[in-house]
Order: sequence, then structure tokens, then C-alpha cells
Amino acid sequence: MTADDSDALLERAVGALGGEPRDGQRDMSRAVAEALAQDEHALIQAGTGTGKSLGYLVPAVAHAVRSDTRVVVSTATLALQRQVFTKDLPLVAEALEPVLGKRARIALLKGRGNYLCAHKLAGGYPEPDDEGMLPIGPTSELGREVARLHEWAEETETGDRDDLVPGVSGRAWAQVSVTGRECLESKCPMLDDCFSQQVREEAAKAHVVVTNHAMLGVQATSHDIIGEHSVLIVDEAHELVSRITSSATHELTVNAVDRAARRARRCGVATENLDRGARHLDGALGDLEPGRLRQGLPEELAAAVEEVRGAARACVSELQKHAEKNGAAGKVATAALTEVVDVCEELQGEHGRYVIWLAPRDGDYDSPHAERIVAAPLDVAGLIRARLLEEKASVMTSATLALGGDFGAIARHLGVDDPTTLDAGSPFVYPRQGILYVAKHLPKPGMGGIGEEALDELAALIEAAGGRTLGLFSSHRAAQAATEAMRERLDVPVLYQLDDQLPTLVKRFAEDESACLFGSTSLWQGIDVPGPTASLVVIDRIPFPRPDEPVSQARTEAVAAAGGNGFMAVSATHAALLMAQGAGRLIRASADRGVVAVLDPRLATARYGGFLARSMPPLWPTTDREVALGALRRLAAS
Repeated sequence: MTADDSDALLERAVGALGGEPRDGQRDMSRAVAEALAQDEHALIQAGTGTGKSLGYLVPAVAHAVRSDTRVVVSTATLALQRQVFTKDLPLVAEALEPVLGKRARIALLKGRGNYLCAHKLAGGYPEPDDEGMLPIGPTSELGREVARLHEWAEETETGDRDDLVPGVSGRAWAQVSVTGRECLESKCPMLDDCFSQQVREEAAKAHVVVTNHAMLGVQATSHDIIGEHSVLIVDEAHELVSRITSSATHELTVNAVDRAARRARRCGVATENLDRGARHLDGALGDLEPGRLRQGLPEELAAAVEEVRGAARACVSELQKHAEKNGAAGKVATAALTEVVDVCEELQGEHGRYVIWLAPRDGDYDSPHAERIVAAPLDVAGLIRARLLEEKASVMTSATLALGGDFGAIARHLGVDDPTTLDAGSPFVYPRQGILYVAKHLPKPGMGGIGEEALDELAALIEAAGGRTLGLFSSHRAAQAATEAMRERLDVPVLYQLDDQLPTLVKRFAEDESACLFGSTSLWQGIDVPGPTASLVVIDRIPFPRPDEPVSQARTEAVAAAGGNGFMAVSATHAALLMAQGAGRLIRASADRGVVAVLDPRLATARYGGFLARSMPPLWPTTDREVALGALRRLAAS
């Protein structure tokens, strides 16, 4: 595709929206077209407001239709996946149809657990057998949700959980859905009524398939669920490494072994050996404290894991002898047992390939006893390269890829060799629209919460801004402390992330200009609130991973052992991505103005501060407190 051809197609698609292509969007579209034509890998940074989705969808649709090939587009979240599939992609397909001579076939692909299971609804699966689960009564909240799901099943045409509004709890959805491992697939007696199977059949025939990073995680770590394709486009590519790592992280618990054994017994399988192995595992964990196992499993724990693995594998073999007779119950039991076998084999794998640690009961961070053995891959770049990128053209795009002004770090993390790179810029004039204020006079943040000096600074900034603050905190502990303190000190609404569902809180925040919204984790990315409501974005501290976080710790040590700078390659890169994403919440439209205030002086004083600052949008920098307060007061007055 020539540059003129690329420009003409883009102009046609953007024109359908009543607009005109932007320079950065045009550069991006040309770069994507070139990468697809040459079977190359491209890393493209495209800032907020560039029109990134159309920038890659237009050349993707043209390439897929003209080459009669299959292009896969992956997003980090189901929400963005839905937007691309229901809004952006249909518009591009329709706009380009007259030029291409045919309309691109498009499809949505999500995991089986996102759809109603017709066979389970009809009673084809056994009742849940988790210990401690209360019976589902018709008057209980869970019972009412399940009843509503059965009513919805009679009218839905998609069976897609996202189409159910309002939604239901995860426990309720589990009553009417199955995981990929539990699905009977081609052996299901209700295959013709299967919502998930219909989606897969449509995806197999599509030119462009829209999926998500969770599906890529399965593709990279387990088995092929996407099918043949010649092009992979990854939107929000900065999140891909963490999603693949999450997909490849597994844990072994005594409860999981017991649950697998119960499901096997329901199918008539003798589980004495597995039960004995579970008790030995429980005893081996004993009084072991949570922490990383640098030399692999201790001898007694290793013996217990081997005993569990062998017994679980024997149960799987026994189940397979009677697979037809056991039907769905056998598939559920096999899925649970296979998960146990897989994680045992990971724990027994070559030392150094996996990071292994003992963890307390999920969420019980104060417990001195280990209840889970967790294994995560030391590195996923090789997995991404071999399972996702090999023999394919690829485009990785995000608003934050050039960390410290360079694509090298992200290319290494993503396993992309010799990529073509492009910074498509942004239509926003950041130095004129926003200020980056670093509170250099504050003390270095301590571990855990937020200090009194930082709370005083936060109160002064919010008061100057008249509320209108998005507070991004490095921990929920700090966010909660700040919420309580500001509610006592200030006469503005302060919303806290754990008070309600995030979409509800964001809606309330957007509708009330005087409101503040505080939180951690998910607030740093994906929050899009243009206008004066978010005139002030506060970052309490540089979000380095915890020093005792096993995977980051192990990756840092591996880089250092190879002669590199482990801190910069792992911790600083992690922090740079989040700082860039967090600061990016400020300027969301051409009329936006405001201040990003960082309450961590290390951004201005530490040697790595320049690397982090260069990764953020190029706002006008200052360490002068009065300059920041004055700017906020003027914005509030206007």
C-alpha cells in the first residue's frame, strides 16, 4: 500500500465520523500499512487524542480484505474490546467497502467463561461442590441473581455477559457458565445452541477478529485458541507483559487438591492416594513462613508435590477410561485435576525458569503461615516471541511505549527483535496545557501509607483547585488514609475507589466538578474524564514494585547477574509505565488545563528521576509550590 493509498483510505474512514485525519494518525496509519506489507514488527507510541484506533484499524481492514487473510486485534480490557468491535471497526468496514469491493467480515472473540452455557442451564453439569458454599435459596441475593440469569437466557441472542445490564456477581455467573477446560466442546449434546461455539465459528471466518490480552495469555502459555492468523495488532501493549505473566502464574493449595479429589469421587474414581498426598502437602507446608524459595522446593515439600502430581495424574487416566459415561461431571473433574498436575509440573521444572514462593491465604497479608505455593515465569519475552509473534507481522501500540524517550526497554520486555518504531506524538500542546509540579521540599515517602507532610500538601492543592482532583496512590492503604484525612479537613466530596463499583464512582466524579476521586491500581489507567473535573492529578509516590515482590525481585536479580542494571530494567521501567499512564489522566481533550502534582521529591532529586520524567507527557515542569497553587486557583476561578 502506498502512502497516498493509505492516506486516502484513512481520510475516507475519518470522514465518516465527520472529521479530518490528524498528522500523527496519518503517520501511524502509514507505519502500520508498511509493517503489514513487509511482514515486520512495529512499535508505535500514539498519545491521547491521536485517533489511535482508526490509525491501526484502517490499514488492518484493507490488508485483511485485499490479502484475504486474518488479522487479530487485541485490547487490554473487555471495555475497549467492546468499543473497538461495536463502534470503531464497523465504521471502518462500512467506509472502506466501496473502495475494497467487499465488506470486511468482523468477529469478537472472548473466553468461554464470558458466555452462558446452554448445557449447564439445562442441568447438564453437576451442582457446585465447593465447601462452605451456602445453598442458593430463591429469596437470597444470589438466588435472585441466578433466577434473573435464567430469565435472561430465554431472551438473549448472544449469551454474552457484557450484554446483561445491570450485571451480576461472579458467584452468580459461575452457576450458568463454564471455563474453557470444563467445556465439552464438540462432544456437547447442545453444541448447536452454544453461544461460545457460535462466536468461535464466526471468528474462524472473519477478516478481523477483536480479542483481548487474557486470550493472548492463554495462546502464549497454554494452547491455540485463536486459530491461524498472519497479523497481530496489540492495543494498550504496555500491559501485555503483565497480562501474560498473570496468565502463566499458577498456585497449588491443599483446598484445590481436595476440591479436585471430591470431583473425581463423584465420578466413581478412588482418590485415596490423592487424599493422602493432600494431607502430606498440608503437613509439609506446616509452619513454613511466606516468602520466596530461591533454591526451589524444600525436600519435604518437593516430595509432597510429587506425590500429589502422581496421584492426580492417575485419577485423570482413570477418568479418561470412562469419559463418555461421566460426561460433564467427568470434564469438570478432569479440568480440576489437570490444573493440579500442571502446577505441580511447573513447581518441579528446571530451576530458574520459574519464580517460586510461598504465600499466605489470599488477601490475608498479616498471616505468618504459608497456604499457597505460587509459580510464575521468570521471563515472558520468549513466550511472546515464540507463541505470539513468530512468522507474523505485528503492531504494538500504546500511549506509553517510549520510556525515557527510548523504545529499547519495552522492546526487550515484549520480545520484539529489531522493530520499526514511531512516536506519532499527540495533538495536545502539553507545555501550554499543563504543569508538572514536583513537591521537592517534602520528605522522601516512607513505607506503606502517606505521611503528615504529604497530607498537608495534598489538602493545600485540593483547596486551591476547588476539589476537582483525581488522586492516584501507590497503595489502597495510602488512598484510604488520604480519603479519611481529606474528608475531615475539606468541604468537598471525596470518593474512594472501594466505596462502590468503579464505573459508578467515575460517573459521579465526572458529574460533580467539586468532587475528588481517590484510589489505587486501576485508577492509574483507563480513566477518561475530560473537562475541568480532573484539573488536578495527584501522585503520592513513585510506584516502584514492592522490594519483596517475588517476580520483580527475581527479574531484577537476573538482569544484574547478566551484567545489566536490574533496578532500571525492572523497577524503574515498571514505575515509568505507571507514571506515564497516571500523568496521562490530566489532558484528555484540547481544552483541558491543569496540574499533575507528584508528592515524591525523588522525581526531582534522584538520578533515575530524569528517566521517569521523560516517560511522562511533556508538561511544563516546576518545583515551585506557589506556582502550582496559583495556577490551580486561577483555573478554579475561571
